[in-house]
Amino acid sequence: MTLTPAFLDSGRPDVPDVVVPRGIVPFYLPRRPVRGRLIRLGPLADALLARHANDPVVTRLAGQALALVGGLASALKFRGSFSMQAKGDGPVGMLLADCTDTGALRGYARADADRLAALLAVDPDPPAAALLGVGFLAFTVDQGPDTERYQGIVSISGIALADMAAHYFATSDQHPCTVHLACGLGPDGWRASALVLERVAGEGGVDPDLDAAAQEESWRTATILAETVKDSELLDDALPAERLLYRLFHSEGVVTDRPRALAYGCRCSRQRLSGILETFGMDDLDHMTVGGDIVMTCEFCNCAFHFAREEVRGNPAGAA
Repeated sequence: MTLTPAFLDSGRPDVPDVVVPRGIVPFYLPRRPVRGRLIRLGPLADALLARHANDPVVTRLAGQALALVGGLASALKFRGSFSMQAKGDGPVGMLLADCTDTGALRGYARADADRLAALLAVDPDPPAAALLGVGFLAFTVDQGPDTERYQGIVSISGIALADMAAHYFATSDQHPCTVHLACGLGPDGWRASALVLERVAGEGGVDPDLDAAAQEESWRTATILAETVKDSELLDDALPAERLLYRLFHSEGVVTDRPRALAYGCRCSRQRLSGILETFGMDDLDHMTVGGDIVMTCEFCNCAFHFAREEVRGNPAGAA
């Protein structure tokens, strides 16, 4: 228990300080309407995923979500956070990942243990569709309380999480996009990766001699080449990003851009959670108290925060 009053204690909990300097490697195909990003979380994936005692099939889904959000956030111009939330009626009722404009990444999956066990008894390796069930997929850009949030929502559609993301792009008037996601447990812990291709408008760097049909063919060729990537390649720390991209797209003259960092990004603190507790009524706080303490656990980093009941004033008028 810290001696600093909770409402003043903004310190970060004892969590890993992990930064992957080359977590995102942007690239493009010169004079072709194709750009993309290779996302490789490296040891950051294990630092984020291993804090939760989930079944491996749930951890794999959460890792894919983290890689996906890191890749999509890096393509946007914003200040704040970009998040993906999947909520359905399956055993994994909630899947959430978010990434800030500076590359701070976090996420979690919430699963019903009994329903998951029943599913695994039938299918030991269920796809995302079976884990999530029927529901919605939402992508949100939150730039703070003084800015209106932008949110796009679609129904969950597809077998894999990558299919669901592609469905969102296909139905939300976005640029055509293709996504390959990978997450697995190796000798050095969990790893997660994403390969994202985006078709850009036929202007600004695209060969002016390419007509619409030729641009379409360039895009089709790039997607076919991207489909040849193996999960083992995406998750191999010993395989440099530039070498993998050259292996995939050398026939198209691939060029890499300046890499971007990703980092362990949980933003919880005693100060933040204390502010939440102060919105509850006195009776609610009393019901939360066990042995004189109120315990709140951050769903992202799984850190437990203890608050002495007498330190929490609460809202005399009741819950906000």
